Amino acid sequence: MRAVFRAFGVALLSTGAGIALAQTSTQAPLDSAWTVLNTGLEDNNRDIRARATRVLGELDGDAKAEKAALNALQNDKEPTVRAAGAQALGEMGAKDAKDDLHAAFQDEDPSVIIAAAHSLIQLGDERGYNVYYAILTGQQKTGTSLTDQQKKLLHDPKKMAQLGGEAAVGFIPFGGLALSGYKLLRKDDTSPVLAAAALMLAKDPDAKSGNALADASTDQDKWLVRCAAFQALAQRGDPVYLDAAEKGLEDDRQEVRITAAAAVIHLNDVKSRPKPETKPQSRKPTKKR
Repeated sequence: MRAVFRAFGVALLSTGAGIALAQTSTQAPLDSAWTVLNTGLEDNNRDIRARATRVLGELDGDAKAEKAALNALQNDKEPTVRAAGAQALGEMGAKDAKDDLHAAFQDEDPSVIIAAAHSLIQLGDERGYNVYYAILTGQQKTGTSLTDQQKKLLHDPKKMAQLGGEAAVGFIPFGGLALSGYKLLRKDDTSPVLAAAALMLAKDPDAKSGNALADASTDQDKWLVRCAAFQALAQRGDPVYLDAAEKGLEDDRQEVRITAAAAVIHLNDVKSRPKPETKPQSRKPTKKR
């Protein structure tokens, strides 16, 4: 009998040791992974830090990752890293960071502002649309002019080109416009950025953005912006802008006419759909006295 209990005890010890060993073997790669990532976050090379910060966005629901991304946004001296921090917060769904992202609108570098705005929109915060509206129109939604610093940023061709390559264009699925946008970077540094802003406003529920898109569809100097404006108006799906879309059928550029044509067809389709019936509210019977 003692031999039986002894064998049973050995089996228990072996099983416990096996579980502990399995846990250790699982924990070791995890610790190593965080060591590698943290090393990247603290690297002297800004590109390495930016890369390490950017991949934090894949770690949704991870408190350590959110803290690291927020630290990059608020404290790194390099704008590319701060922008990566803002981007990561949006991708990981860090809703607690909304106010921190909004505070990043005061950053001195436009790529950081754009990244923060995009992440706010990802997180369901409509304040993010204000930045794209300002880029497209040169005005804030309140009707007040931009600050001198913001105007300087928006009218700096080199800075806007950087913005188009690193933030605004990169965050937006251009579809057929993407290649054209990048080709224009040397000719017209601001067109891709303005076009990107127009496309981002497609889902902004504020009517001011719809009106801004209608105005942008008549931009005589930038056909890529007109294309993006018509595409955005189609995506909004509001037939009130049908007249604006129809004017695009006479545009000098074929690319614009094609995009406007799709908008006209789609908005006509939306307009012709039967409106959902609203049931009258049933009145509660009044009690007789």
